[in-house]
Amino acid sequence: MQLGVLGRLPLAVARAVLAVLRGRLGALCWSLAPLSLPLSLPLPGWRRVSAPSPAAPADPRREREREREREREWDDASPTPTSVNYHFTRQCNYKCGFCFHTAKTSFVLPLEEAKRGLAMLREAGMEKINFSGGEPFLQDRGEFVGKLVQFCKQELKLPSVSIVSNGSLIKERWFKKYGEYLDILAISCDSFDEDVNVLIGRGQGKKNHVENLHKLRQWCREYAVAFKINSVINRFNFEEDMNEQIKALNPVRWKVFQCLLIEGENSGEDALREAEKFVISDEEFDQFLDRHKEVSCLVPESNQKMRDSYLILDEYMRFLNCRNGRKEPSKSILDVGIEAAIKFSGFDEKMFLKRGGKYVWSKADMKLDW
Repeated sequence: MQLGVLGRLPLAVARAVLAVLRGRLGALCWSLAPLSLPLSLPLPGWRRVSAPSPAAPADPRREREREREREREWDDASPTPTSVNYHFTRQCNYKCGFCFHTAKTSFVLPLEEAKRGLAMLREAGMEKINFSGGEPFLQDRGEFVGKLVQFCKQELKLPSVSIVSNGSLIKERWFKKYGEYLDILAISCDSFDEDVNVLIGRGQGKKNHVENLHKLRQWCREYAVAFKINSVINRFNFEEDMNEQIKALNPVRWKVFQCLLIEGENSGEDALREAEKFVISDEEFDQFLDRHKEVSCLVPESNQKMRDSYLILDEYMRFLNCRNGRKEPSKSILDVGIEAAIKFSGFDEKMFLKRGGKYVWSKADMKLDW
């Protein structure tokens, strides 16, 4: 690789390339060391290292202390924003009773400011961005999110770009214009009984939410976008059997969430929703999971797994800390930078990895039969 190429790469990618080059050159140095050749490699970050001496027998107590020290360092270190959920709008055309990110403001960042924040996240190590809301396709009839999707894939070269939507406002022309830049489209569907959807707040009047789901599934096939389904399991649907419908739709992932209370959003005096009537017990959630254990794409998330394992950016690009049962915002990354803001995110990186937060999330790697 010519060094001039590095100048045209994003900073994070260039650093990764240099790290690989340094590793390979290091291996070459050691292999030539027996020949006593005078080697001088003035690369950034290099220093001479003497040949390792024979290892002494390990002390079990010292090893345990070192392991505890590594765990303390992990806990103290700022997390890497590998996967970020950007809720750029709170506005929505649905009124789901358990919604935990409600329309408390109508603010949306200017497009160029949103792009600036996304570029900062990419430089800090972001690999996946998920655009959510509110309803992402409300802003400029989907053009706003479409331009962000294109920017993230085309300019930032992100491995994975996804959207979570209720699907009611998506048109085929959006797929024609932006589908090639989108890896995953996740559609929220909590029931295959239209009466239950109305009870939950997903009613579309004369439109049928389930019929629309099948139409979107077909468009995802035609325009090579991985299709995913998100379901919130609650008091009105936890006894439903969705096996047949999910297998027919064949999503790459079926994310199943336990209904979660967040003070100030769907619970408490200053909330716009009252989700208490939707809440189910852990045992009832487990019953639903057991009923669908043969669905291979099922990805369950209990309240415990959900609460601190997501990096959430709000409409002002502030990280939201949910550790105390409500959303407490950091300062905006646009004002203080990623490192300063992410320290207040409450993000549990260990739980993120434990719940399978990293998976095959680029459609180029999924080998799907479109």
